[in-house]
Amino acid sequence: MPVTTLANRRDRTGLVVALIALAALIFYVGTYLALSHPPRDQYGHVIGRDFVNTWMGARAVLAGNLHALLNVDLHNQMLTAVLGHMPPHNWSYPPALLLFIWPLGFLPYMAALAAWSLAGLAAYLGASATHHRSAKFLLFVAAAPAIAVNLHSGQTGFFTAAILILFFRFLDERPILAGALLGVMLCKPHLVVLFPLALALSGRWRVFAAATVTVVVLIAATALAFGADIWSEYFRLVVPVQRGVLDTGTGFLSMMPTGFMHARMLGASNATAWMVQTPFTVLALAAVIWTFAKRRDPLLSAGVLLTASVVVSPYAFAYDMVVFGWLVAMLWPRLPAWGDRVLLLAVWTLPVTMLVLGDLMLPAAAPVLALFLIRLAVLARPQLPS
Repeated sequence: MPVTTLANRRDRTGLVVALIALAALIFYVGTYLALSHPPRDQYGHVIGRDFVNTWMGARAVLAGNLHALLNVDLHNQMLTAVLGHMPPHNWSYPPALLLFIWPLGFLPYMAALAAWSLAGLAAYLGASATHHRSAKFLLFVAAAPAIAVNLHSGQTGFFTAAILILFFRFLDERPILAGALLGVMLCKPHLVVLFPLALALSGRWRVFAAATVTVVVLIAATALAFGADIWSEYFRLVVPVQRGVLDTGTGFLSMMPTGFMHARMLGASNATAWMVQTPFTVLALAAVIWTFAKRRDPLLSAGVLLTASVVVSPYAFAYDMVVFGWLVAMLWPRLPAWGDRVLLLAVWTLPVTMLVLGDLMLPAAAPVLALFLIRLAVLARPQLPS
């Protein structure tokens, strides 16, 4: 069979997969909303789930009541008073996020959720379009299963994906802008914990400096806007609650694609879970050092850094993987071999399949991501001088 014919068939396969996934996404969202009774869904949960925290944060800014937002007990009392009884929630974001979300507090809950979701989806697709604008590429991006997970949870995945996609778009072309975008990730810093290492190894000091300045500015602006004690209150009240997620484990362990949480899901102790996490962390560090010690293929390098940033940490969620919808769409034409295509689809669908496998007590997300990371690092080649 001619190579070109085989390649065309594989491209058609990707298009068919994307169309099926997009149809499934539309069907899921439509059915979910049709069966819901706003602001509650058919299961009795508030639609948007985690968005209740973001919306309450915006309302707390407008009411000048941030202490209650950061205090988990007072936060749940406020939520119950406004939206009725629901499972416990907690504010988990660094206070810098409040600088960006406060306008949502002017809107009723469902209107705010709609604005948040539509703006986030537009940001994600718009950022992706700065790399490629072909219909096939954008279809693949728009059909990513992670979109359904993020819409269901009302989380920040669209916005963090957009920031990271634009970061890689401007990394070498406009380093100051890229650094400023990375600095904004102070709102979700665990997703970029390895980025400073990559920047230092590759000598991108202007990006590093711009990111540092942006972080300092955001910290200062947050303290100026919300009080000098906002950061100390965050570390005193919020961080211990987040640490408790690692210590105790909860019902959303199936949403966390990390070695640590896989071990916790299977009943391992904290000490054992950290032992399980350690080789994943070492692998992630080694992959980033290997890749960024030399200038290599930019797209494969971006893939290594994004994947390693999930693998390295014990704390990550399926909705944080929206950016992999863009990454897989970018890599699809670059990796035509069937083995690579199967691995790409495994990563692309992982935000959904990990939930199903997790319910069956079959934690597979961390090994899949580790395999993907190894494959990308192996494929990366030093970039030839221009």
